[in-house]
Parts: sequence; structure tokens; C-alpha cells
Amino acid sequence: MEETKCCVVSCEKPLDREYWDAQYKAKSTGWDLGEVSPPIKNYVDTLENKNSSILIPGCGNTYEAEYLLQKGFINITVIDIAPTLVENIKQKFANNSNIKVVLGDFFAHQGEYDLILEQTFFCALPPTMRQKYVWKMHQLLADDGKLAGLLFNRNFEVSPPFGGSKEEYSLLFKEAFDFLKLDVCQNSIAPRANSELFIEFKKNAGAIVNLYQFEGITCSGCSETITKKIAEIDGILNLSISSNYSEILIVSTKEIALEELQKVISYDEKYTIKKISQLH
Repeated sequence: MEETKCCVVSCEKPLDREYWDAQYKAKSTGWDLGEVSPPIKNYVDTLENKNSSILIPGCGNTYEAEYLLQKGFINITVIDIAPTLVENIKQKFANNSNIKVVLGDFFAHQGEYDLILEQTFFCALPPTMRQKYVWKMHQLLADDGKLAGLLFNRNFEVSPPFGGSKEEYSLLFKEAFDFLKLDVCQNSIAPRANSELFIEFKKNAGAIVNLYQFEGITCSGCSETITKKIAEIDGILNLSISSNYSEILIVSTKEIALEELQKVISYDEKYTIKKISQLH
């Protein structure tokens, strides 16, 4: 099986709970390596605090959690949206109190973690959700918390997985996180050689990261104009707009009043902005 083709479907199909559950029921899991990936294994080997609270989102068969348990870590949480999968891993770890298995939507999850491990979760999400991903990761991490793992450094003809580039990720995560590592992996498995980036991002606890729902943008030109105008607001460090123009991620040194944002975009009456406070 070509391991980089995880699901041979059009990305127009909703990538929801039913979709992912169907993949596991059909055992259509071409992304599954059958073991912890070498870059993450090596990274775990460098971690010293066995009490660290660790989250693995979109955990799949979670070989990463198995390896963490083998290494003596005692505070692991894994979450996935697919009921069939989650039931299987709940049974697998039924007698282990050092791991918590959660069935649910990552974006509605609550908690605080020292480390979040990224392994084929980001690439399974529609690209329209990337701003939401940054926002939620920042929200879930402790002040000194880190996001670490793998991102694809390539694009795909069939999706998911959805790829990207180092340049794109740099712009997306900038200012919300401090980049400790963002480099091409030297120890990827053979089929993924030269197509993975290893990331280690530390939360910028001094930054305020907010997500907003936006209505009215219909083209890239409008998006660029909006971005330029909002970026001129005092205190804005970085902002990005989702690829379907429906959400804006704003990183700032202070809380920006919604009224100020609305005023900046009021030159066109069709534009409206609303802060997203929490997802349920």
C-alpha cells in the first residue's frame, strides 16, 4: 500500500466523525505506520519529566502513547473522534491508569498540557481549519507548554492527507509560538523521506491569541485588504485568514476590542466579525 495515500476520496466529502469511523471500520488506514515514527520516538527519548501532562490529538492507534508508557510517562491523554477506534484503544489500555482515552472533538476539548504531540492530526484536518488549530493548541498548552511532532512538507494529489510547506507553517504559527525547531526530518521512514518537517514550538504565553468568525469576504483581494487594515491596529503581532475566508486568527500583545475591529472593516457594510470564545 502506498502509505502516504491514507484515504482515496475527494476532499469534498465531510471529514467528520462518520467519515473517520468508516475508515477504521473498513480498516482503510493507509497512514498507519504500525509503530511509533522514528522522529517522535527520538524526541520522546529526550524528555526527562515523566510527570508531564501529554496530549495526543487525533491519536489513531496511538503507538506514540504506547511508547510513552513504556518509557515511564504517567500522565497521558489521547483523543479521537472515531467511536470504533476509541472503543478499541479503551480496551487496549483498560488496566492502565496512566493513560486517559477520550472520545470527542479535539476543538471542544478542555484541559492544560505541558506537551502536545502532533502525528498526522494536522494533515487530516481540512486546510480551512488551520487557524482554528493554532488557536486551540495555544489555548490547551500550559504557559511553558510545547507543541512537537511532524508536519508534511509536500502537497498531495489525493486528500486527506493535506500537505503544506515550511513557509506556510512559519506564517501560520508566527508570534503565537516561539520556534525551537522547524526543520526537515533526517530520520523519517523511507516512504516519507524528505517530506516531513519536525516541529518543536513553545507557546508564547505573552501573546493573546483569538479566533474570529468573519462574514463578507468573497475573494483573495478582499482578504488581502482586510488583512492589511487589521494589521495596522496597535498591538497586532500576526494575523491570518482561513482559506475559505470564514475565520481570522489574530495574535496580539493586548486584547483588541471587537468594536475596534468592526470599525476598521466598516468601510464595507457586508463585513461582520464575531469573536469565537469556545467550541462545544
